[in-house]
Amino acid sequence: MRTITHWINGTAVDGTGAVEVENPATDSAVATAPMADAATIDTAVSSGLKAFEGWSQTPQSRRVHVLFKARDLLLEHRDELAALISEEHGKTLDDAAGEVTRAVDSIELACGGPAQLRGATSLQTGPSIDTKSVLHPLGVCVGITPFNFPAMMGLMMMSVALAAGNTFVWKPSEQDPGVCVRIAELFSQAGLPDGVLNVVHGGVEASQRLIDSPDTEAVSFVGSSDVAQVIYERAAAAGKRVQAFGGAKNHLVVMPDADLEVTADQLTAAAFGAAGQRCMAISVAVVVGPTAEPLLERLAERARNVVVGAGSETGVEVGPVVSRRSQQRVQQVVRDAVAAGARAVVDRSAETVPGYESGYFVGPTLLTDVDVTSPVYTQELFAPVLVVLRVDTLDEALELIRSHRYGNGASIFTQNGAAANEFERRVTAGMVGVNVAIPVPVAAYAVQGWKASAFGDTGLNNASWSFYTRPKYVTSRWESVRGQDFGFNPN
Repeated sequence: MRTITHWINGTAVDGTGAVEVENPATDSAVATAPMADAATIDTAVSSGLKAFEGWSQTPQSRRVHVLFKARDLLLEHRDELAALISEEHGKTLDDAAGEVTRAVDSIELACGGPAQLRGATSLQTGPSIDTKSVLHPLGVCVGITPFNFPAMMGLMMMSVALAAGNTFVWKPSEQDPGVCVRIAELFSQAGLPDGVLNVVHGGVEASQRLIDSPDTEAVSFVGSSDVAQVIYERAAAAGKRVQAFGGAKNHLVVMPDADLEVTADQLTAAAFGAAGQRCMAISVAVVVGPTAEPLLERLAERARNVVVGAGSETGVEVGPVVSRRSQQRVQQVVRDAVAAGARAVVDRSAETVPGYESGYFVGPTLLTDVDVTSPVYTQELFAPVLVVLRVDTLDEALELIRSHRYGNGASIFTQNGAAANEFERRVTAGMVGVNVAIPVPVAAYAVQGWKASAFGDTGLNNASWSFYTRPKYVTSRWESVRGQDFGFNPN
């Protein structure tokens, strides 16, 4: 069994209070990870604070050189990183490799840091007066990341943070932390100075210690909305910059003119891929008009044929959910929905996988005739459960989305440009797809939800440059001006 360590000041650091990291497909421990105490957290922050002085003064081009090397190393070790993710998270090896590749996109974005970190200068803003703006890094930044994308979410945060001259303390989920330490090792191998990136493991107490530390300047979080709101309030009260991203219940609207074969293919992958444990997974299909039953027939055929099993097995399309607790919670919600009148078109929620009978599996499940007050609709299940609702008009579909507490993503499938434009203009979600089921933008844009899906006004990736820097405005005059003027004069 592997032993996962903290990573502080460029070296592996052992700790106490270790917890077991389990393989969700086998219900067996594959590693142990220490839980950081207050002293360990403080050491990691102190290491980042000490390293900040040198790293923030390092020329931008040299910081970018390190990121370029880190990018190459992550791609070189992609299979190794994917295997770590799959073993601890449960997702398929292909899906895990795709996560690493998408994480590398964030590093490539950050490699353009010198172009993003430019200030501005205006000449003659007053008599012989020039005004300019410059961008400064903040200091020690904190990233608290979720289990579902253990590599990608941290790199979405820290790539821009490091490029901008900050140092970073990463607290990953204790459910799958191994890949995060390996990434830190690869960054060190790429030439990142000791202390610039630190990784510590822990639960709520560790997060609170990082947020409350007088030496941390900014906090980025991804997790459930309830926790995101608590993080946002606590960090704001501590005077920190904070962006906290929460849950989702992403809707996909199917218009009457949509190609049902294409729609069924895309919905199946978007709803059931990664066992539904993606922030942008589609969990609700809203069918406008009379095509609900034909679409359900196609979805049912595909849902029955999805291959469920251990993510390391060849041919598997959907792995387990992350924990026994998650499995049991989802199974109960499905049972309750059916008991309340929902129709289970396909219910594989309680099936077992031969050879992996102890695994935390929830098979693809397709429900319709669901009441919109049911927890299966109102809650983020983070599981391969797709709810299909019927409405008569696009207006009704948009109202369903508007009325939901979450607003992470939403999509429409249609061949009608007018309907697509109306949807794009009116839908209340931060990321929108037109004939794209999972509309996560490329890194050059941003990841950002609305409503209870996000607390704070900046997104990840390209929107992070303003989050991880603060402006300074300089007004200067080099011409000698004699005399005293007590007025407050215009420029």
